[in-house]
Amino acid sequence: MHRLVTAAAAVVLTAASVPLVGPTPVAAADPVTTTDGCVQSVPDPGTTAPVDICFTLFRPAGATQDRPVPMVLHSHGWGGSRTTDPAAFAYLTDAGFGVLSFDQRGFGESGGKAHIENPDVEGRDVQEVVDLVAAQPWVQEQRPGDPVLGAIGGSYGGGYQFVGALSEIRDRGATRFDALVPEITWWSLTESLFPQGVPRTEWAAALTAAALPTDALPPRVVQGFVEATATGNVPTHLHEFLDRNGPEWHVRQGRRLDVPVLFGQGATDNLFPFDQGLKNFGRLLTDRARLRSIFVGYNGGHTLPAVLPPGTNLDIPLATTDACSPTLGSPDLADLGLRFLQQNLQGKKTGLTGFGRYHLTTAAGDRCVSVPAVAPTTDVELGEVVSTVGVGAPVAYPVAQGPLTIAGLPTLDARLTTIGLDNRAFLGLSVGTSPLDARVVQNNMLPIRENGIAIDKPRRGVELPSVAVDVPAGQTLFLTVAPISDMSVGFGSRVVGAMRMKDVVVHLPVTDR
Repeated sequence: MHRLVTAAAAVVLTAASVPLVGPTPVAAADPVTTTDGCVQSVPDPGTTAPVDICFTLFRPAGATQDRPVPMVLHSHGWGGSRTTDPAAFAYLTDAGFGVLSFDQRGFGESGGKAHIENPDVEGRDVQEVVDLVAAQPWVQEQRPGDPVLGAIGGSYGGGYQFVGALSEIRDRGATRFDALVPEITWWSLTESLFPQGVPRTEWAAALTAAALPTDALPPRVVQGFVEATATGNVPTHLHEFLDRNGPEWHVRQGRRLDVPVLFGQGATDNLFPFDQGLKNFGRLLTDRARLRSIFVGYNGGHTLPAVLPPGTNLDIPLATTDACSPTLGSPDLADLGLRFLQQNLQGKKTGLTGFGRYHLTTAAGDRCVSVPAVAPTTDVELGEVVSTVGVGAPVAYPVAQGPLTIAGLPTLDARLTTIGLDNRAFLGLSVGTSPLDARVVQNNMLPIRENGIAIDKPRRGVELPSVAVDVPAGQTLFLTVAPISDMSVGFGSRVVGAMRMKDVVVHLPVTDR
């Protein structure tokens, strides 16, 4: 259940290449030697004191200078702390990997403030941790200072993997990571938390609250989240703080990853939605790296119930359903990740297949759809779509009849007319036998926003929530348009009005069943 919001795992590293502080090895009889310590990393911006980053290092039995082993980095989710129990990593240490788990800046025993994977802060931290790992005589190296290195973790723990690897590309010209296994993480923090500048109320509040017990966030950032919650608009300083803290910014600067990555992403995730993983796989990797990488989508992640409009998770329990890992020969994503690391770090043949493709669990959770691309393939003309803004009920417009399968990134074109001051409606795909029983697929809605009065204004490529869904015979795929969404409670239009979309065309990623 670590993919649920109550226990989202994460991995983000910070440290410097200095000797271990206060090592406390476990008894030598233990097959895994555990060492706790702290290292120093760069000061927080605007300060001068180095920041302690604390970690636990797990050395597997038999790892020596003469028999060095590859390393795997790990860390915790937002608001959490590092893992210190060797049993948690037994599946890795038993397979011959060393592991280092650490407290991210601002959390656990580490000092400083969390800058949410800033390349100049946490990015530097990860580089220092890699230096620390490379200094261990029992760690396998490809060349001096370059360890054989993988990484695991989800949510914030996927974020550290990306900021570490991409900041190394920026600062060193190449990354020392050899394989990554990020789960339920983001492409763009601003897209995730504030799509089109509309706050995801519940998640912005939850993330701020999770940081309060340790005073992890800089006060200016807390103030920004409070201001966004109060006004419904994102302050410029908060947007600027978050803008650089994800792969999207690095890609904008011309940087891409050229290492194999196993992505796990929750299709029902309504904090870092499905499209965030799909964009990472499609835009972050070089073509060569993508051919060595795998994308697995499942129903799970940071999942809150979607009640208004009703989502498919009202019918499916809020547990992870993953039909694709078994399709790829593993009982779950953790085992798939182990095989991925064994193949890329140890050179073992594990029978792993599915490279270069998206493997997506359908909304019902009982089927895996494997596709080479997720771009739209089919255009459907809807004509006119009308919604109130501010108040009112959702309206479902029929798009296509089943049977058909939609898997990927749908979009919408329209000519938009609005009469309010700050017009916000929410769009999503739904499935049912009629508009009355249609449920929003995998729980996600995205806003369409227009400031002020507009008359037949062209809008092209409006993103709809990404999905993987089988529409059975006898059921219909609908476009649901709603004036409010429970993921953005209070952040529909503050003034009642209306929105009309003419010449609507929905672009669907239709695939063979």
